[in-house]
Amino acid sequence: MSQKRILYISQEITPYLEETPMGIFSRWLPQRIQENGSDVRIFMPRYGLINERRHQLHEVIRLSGINIIVNDTDYPLIIKVASVPQSRIQVYFIDNDEFFKRKSQFGIEEKYGNDTADRSIFFVHGVFEAIKKLRWIPDVIHCVGWFGALAPAYLKTIYKDDPCFSKAKIVYSPFEKEEEGELSEKIMELCTSMV
Repeated sequence: MSQKRILYISQEITPYLEETPMGIFSRWLPQRIQENGSDVRIFMPRYGLINERRHQLHEVIRLSGINIIVNDTDYPLIIKVASVPQSRIQVYFIDNDEFFKRKSQFGIEEKYGNDTADRSIFFVHGVFEAIKKLRWIPDVIHCVGWFGALAPAYLKTIYKDDPCFSKAKIVYSPFEKEEEGELSEKIMELCTSMV
């Protein structure tokens, strides 16, 4: 049996944010899957709450040069990576100062308004464009949490004919207790404009 490639897209992973059931799940499940012989990649947003120095995040230069268009504006995608302590798991962080510099995960701040929809779109597109640039074709894409919930929809629309994703199986894991956020009513308008 050939080695399976599994992509995890999670809104939070322990130890990078406060410990939650979702963060623990997103930390340990990929490690167990990898220990059983699968090739695993994990992506999460690089929220401003994450201490880059303490967690030793560093930019992945070979993935630079990607721009993501959200709501008719072009934003540079920055990919950072860190190793989960005491494991061989690496976590890739989707970053952009406009979307992820603030010191909250999903709180609506006066300076930014409710841009959670834009942030989610940037995150999901950033993951898929980074995977394409890595030339790493996943067999399974496992999305964890509501912030990455656009991923399955995008895989069935925008990326449906993309050879990197066309054969991937999709799994989505919601959690009863998640960090809450509010998507604006324009989410459907934004999503359909991307198709």
